[in-house]
Amino acid sequence: MAGHTDNSITIDAPLDLVWDITNDIEKWPGLFSEYASLEVLSREGDSTTFRLTMHPDESGKVWSWVSERTVDRPGRTVRARRVETGPFDHMNIRWEYEETPAGIRMRWVQDFAMKPDAPVDDAWMTDNINRNSRTQMALIRDRIEQVARDRRSAPVLPG
Repeated sequence: MAGHTDNSITIDAPLDLVWDITNDIEKWPGLFSEYASLEVLSREGDSTTFRLTMHPDESGKVWSWVSERTVDRPGRTVRARRVETGPFDHMNIRWEYEETPAGIRMRWVQDFAMKPDAPVDDAWMTDNINRNSRTQMALIRDRIEQVARDRRSAPVLPG
């Protein structure tokens, strides 16, 4: 068996703003509530390899892994995969951005499988990722929409 999640949210902000904020990975610790730090390990073209470290979980364990992320701005997609898979056999993530009348629909699709000796199974992790994705997406939406409101209300200075 394998896990699959598909979550989306609409953000009332311009595409460029949503794209720029969500793909500025060095700032993810301030965008996502779960990430304590991010260290860029290498960049090659549109691909970035980085180490992501979470805040300690309820038992005090700190989870960290290396991922590779490739952006496709013209295609409005991002593909990522865990390089250091930890308890996962594999973890692949696709981000999609779509303009709609209500704003930008941001979608995260994750396909994964847990290793046989992982502390949780695919079903548990599917529920966990779905719950957490909804929480993080709402937080990201709120933060980006605040930036968009601030920019709309900023005074225009004479040139």
